[in-house]
Amino acid sequence: MSSGIPPGLQIVDATTPAVLVLPGPVTRDEVPGLCAEVRARLEGTGGRPGGGVLVCDVAGIGPPGLAAVDVLARLQLAARRAGGRIRLRDPDPALSALLGFVGLAFDVEGQAEEGEPAGGVEEAVESGDPAL
Repeated sequence: MSSGIPPGLQIVDATTPAVLVLPGPVTRDEVPGLCAEVRARLEGTGGRPGGGVLVCDVAGIGPPGLAAVDVLARLQLAARRAGGRIRLRDPDPALSALLGFVGLAFDVEGQAEEGEPAGGVEEAVESGDPAL
């Protein structure tokens, strides 16, 4: 007996963020349309747990450079103005380093968020601590 993917729509709950796949190198002419798409996808998500997160798949954004940084900065600004934020999926390590170098902080899928322990880390319990 094999179990495949059931036909029909995937189940998506209110905590599942939308995903925007950025195409190959993005031109300046495409940026306003992408910003409008970010705003549209985040519209009305301010009340969601996590404050409205849009995942941007940047695997195909092209060579890491200032053009990519400019695009991501503008998308982050559009997301913030819409009451949300951007989380990157599959960034090139060089792009992540460049973003850090210019002072832009993005959440990256699969990394622990600020103030959160890394996945698989358990807090130690001291023997004198009462059970909850």
